Amino acid sequence: QLHVVESGGDLVQPGGSLRLSCVVSGGTLQNVAIGWFRQAPGKEREGVSCLSSSGDSARYADSVKGRFAISRDNAKNTVYLQMNSLKPEDTAVYYCAADIGVINGCVTFVFEYDYWGQGTQVTVSS
Repeated sequence: QLHVVESGGDLVQPGGSLRLSCVVSGGTLQNVAIGWFRQAPGKEREGVSCLSSSGDSARYADSVKGRFAISRDNAKNTVYLQMNSLKPEDTAVYYCAADIGVINGCVTFVFEYDYWGQGTQVTVSS
């Protein structure tokens, strides 16, 4: 049973940056893909980015391509989401999730993921 905890959410001005962290405990990140998702008020949860267990394959939603970057440090069981050039429409609760038993690649489908964190609030506003 994996335990997932996100941190790093904050209030930031448009154009600013934040780095979210996702710490996974209760096991290793071997064969575990990690995804970042977000949910704005009144909207469905959507995939933002994901990273394969080896770290060599990543996906990004079109809305964040070129602005967000996902990375992982398996030695620390931690995955990061660097968010730059933030926009008001990036405002949401951001969730990290673990997809176990994945050898190659990753996907950003909510139903694919097995373990979820409680979320961290990101607010982009002046």
